[in-house]
Parts: sequence; C-alpha cells; structure tokens
Amino acid sequence: MSPRRNRPKTAGASSGPSAEDDRAGRYGGWQSTESWQGEDWSVRHVAGASAQGKTYRCPGCDQMIASGVPHVVAWAEHAGVDDRRHWHKACWNAKDRRTTRVQRSRNAPRF
Repeated sequence: MSPRRNRPKTAGASSGPSAEDDRAGRYGGWQSTESWQGEDWSVRHVAGASAQGKTYRCPGCDQMIASGVPHVVAWAEHAGVDDRRHWHKACWNAKDRRTTRVQRSRNAPRF
C-alpha cells in the first residue's frame, strides 16, 4: 500500500515553495505594516521555534539575538530581501526613543 497523499494534486503545481511564497504563517508569526521615519515598513513577528539554530545582531542595541528567541524582522516596503533586519521586540518598540549612534566598546566586532 502506498502512503496517503496529504496535498491535493493540482495541474501546474510546483514541487516546492516558490520564492514568492513567503507567507507570514511559515515563520510562526504575523505580519503587519508600520510607518517609521516617513517610510512604510513590513514587520514580521518571528516565533522562537522558527529561529532555532540561528543568531542575528539587533541593529537597535547591537547585541546578539540568541537562537530560539522570539524577535521581529523589519524591512522597508521598497527594499529587497537583503535589507531585512532582525530586531529584539523591545528594541523595535523603542526605536523612536533610541539615539541614532550606537556606542560600541573598542574591541567589539562590527557586523
């Protein structure tokens, strides 16, 4: 007996997800649009389970976002995929109250 097929067969269906298939549910969060500094930003909330095995540097505080920590991914509406930035939720919420220049120690790496 062959295994049960969980997806219906459709004509012209591709074998996997396409590059355009970037749903918010795929990452375990929800997506919204916010206005900041005169631009529209796409903001996606990422669940901790979706961030397992990955670390990012938050542009708000210049600290590492540890693996498995829920966070926010934000990018300008007109920008491409390469301009997405991963923020701590608190840093994204406090972005208007932060200074534009982050002070680093002399030995801190620049990412």
